[in-house]
Amino acid sequence: MLVESVVFALVGLATGGAALLALPSYFRAARALTVGTALAAALVGGLVARFCLDGRHPAVSVVASALAAGVLTSVLARPDLAAGRAPAHRHHPHRTAAHRAPRRHRPA
Repeated sequence: MLVESVVFALVGLATGGAALLALPSYFRAARALTVGTALAAALVGGLVARFCLDGRHPAVSVVASALAAGVLTSVLARPDLAAGRAPAHRHHPHRTAAHRAPRRHRPA
């Protein structure tokens, strides 16, 4: 189990480092937070997969570790704050109340 935990930790460090190298402008948070999140997610995801599979398939546990690290690291990504990108607004600022269609009420 110690060897698998070390492999899970290495997978987490590799995932966090790859995220920072591939998309540095998406991760505005501290670098330690990104790598730490990937490390913790890989350890927890790998250990949960190991216990669910009863230790029979270590390769699947490593893949689950990588998936958990990737998914939880992507939560920290902020593409809206990336350099050179305009912020995406959820509302339509060009629509005002005058341009909206009037609401029709049903008679009671």
